[in-house]
Amino acid sequence: QECLVSSEISQKPYLIRALWEWCNDQGVTPQILVEIDAQTHVPHGFDDDGKIVLDISMDATQNLELGNEWVSFQARFGTVAEQIDVPINRIAAIFAAETGQGMGFEVTDSTEPAASTPPEAESTPTKSSPLKLVK
Repeated sequence: QECLVSSEISQKPYLIRALWEWCNDQGVTPQILVEIDAQTHVPHGFDDDGKIVLDISMDATQNLELGNEWVSFQARFGTVAEQIDVPINRIAAIFAAETGQGMGFEVTDSTEPAASTPPEAESTPTKSSPLKLVK
């Protein structure tokens, strides 16, 4: 039996979704640490030295989308509703606010065309796989 494993899409968005679900199952608050760049759309004045921690719990967000290229949602900052759009490659960690348990990730620049487009215009990245067919 042949098994072909492909790495067309990064594991990172799948791990983020899994840890988000784990946090919800555990009754803790999932948060992400984001390193802000020009492609990251977050409210101004809430960052700390170019980084921001965002609550991505069901209670804190509306229209949460944990996609393969972007995390997008609406949230209130003070009394203002804001649209948040974060490229997956700018997420440095996802963790439970109450315990700190979670996972850290490598942060890369948002230089690829797919990462610089709005979530509604996402395209599938085309990358060659470093994996080979094993028989």
